[in-house]
Amino acid sequence: MRNTARWAAALGLTAVAVCGPLTGAAVAAPDAAPASLYAPSALVLTIGHGGGAATATPERAVTLSCAPTSSGTHPAAPAACAELRGVGGDFAALKARDDVWCNKLYDPVVVTAQGVWQGQRVSYERTFGNSCERDAVGGSLFAF
Repeated sequence: MRNTARWAAALGLTAVAVCGPLTGAAVAAPDAAPASLYAPSALVLTIGHGGGAATATPERAVTLSCAPTSSGTHPAAPAACAELRGVGGDFAALKARDDVWCNKLYDPVVVTAQGVWQGQRVSYERTFGNSCERDAVGGSLFAF
């Protein structure tokens, strides 16, 4: 009986010595560590015809999430996320490709992006002269 009591006391002291320091760290860890390794990146992209987002009716809309992996209803999510990463999430930095020639038919197309890119709020709107100009700038980002 005495040996059992000694073993129980020894195990109890060992458990306190080993696990005791962990309890303080576990309590402090949630405040110090971020909730996720990735900043949130979730966008809603829309396309519509008209002079501006206020007057155009969205014809198509997709979701795009780029962290931690590319996903959403966008048909080419990995390529679209790669384009956004290439410009650091700055939609205004998307430039038209040099190898695309578009006609001058004016049929305005409005694209919008609303949501969060790497933890920062995004609200983007741009009107293109026609869908060819939109495709030349957006590549796969606005091709849905």
